[in-house]
Amino acid sequence: MQEIAMTILDIVQNSIRAGAHLIHIWIVNSQKENKIHIEVRDDGCGMNHDTLQKVIDPFYTTRTTRSIGLGIPMFKESVEMTGGYFFIDSKENKGTTIIGEYVKNHIDTPPMGDLVETVVSLLQYDEHIDYCFRYQEDDREFVLDTKEIKELLEDVPINQPEIILWLKDYIKEGMWK
Repeated sequence: MQEIAMTILDIVQNSIRAGAHLIHIWIVNSQKENKIHIEVRDDGCGMNHDTLQKVIDPFYTTRTTRSIGLGIPMFKESVEMTGGYFFIDSKENKGTTIIGEYVKNHIDTPPMGDLVETVVSLLQYDEHIDYCFRYQEDDREFVLDTKEIKELLEDVPINQPEIILWLKDYIKEGMWK
């Protein structure tokens, strides 16, 4: 069973390969509503209608390094196994939105995994990609907007080791306060 954090990493890697410059990641971990809502939205190249229909097939991929694409189909199956909801929409030259909503207390719901390490890994990858990471847990909310942080840093790249260490602590503190 793959962790939710690893699934998010896989979906965001698709956004990066699609040339996204801004990626929104929204997670709602709600005890009250018994759901885990995962949403990844990007401004990448998007997909045409035919590709959008094929992308949930594990034997379809646009990658040339392998002949199967398991990320989105596995996410869809994982969500639906819990009785949850899956949605994907994409427009060419506008971007893609993927939403999965798990039933939180279902036996087949995967563990959350290490969201902090996932976000930090993404921040290290390419300083030119902006992220808006939003994590909600019932009455608490944490938002990390890299555009705001980059403005504060001015000419210092966000993926410098000292900045990454600070961001890691900042995310941990913000998510688990």
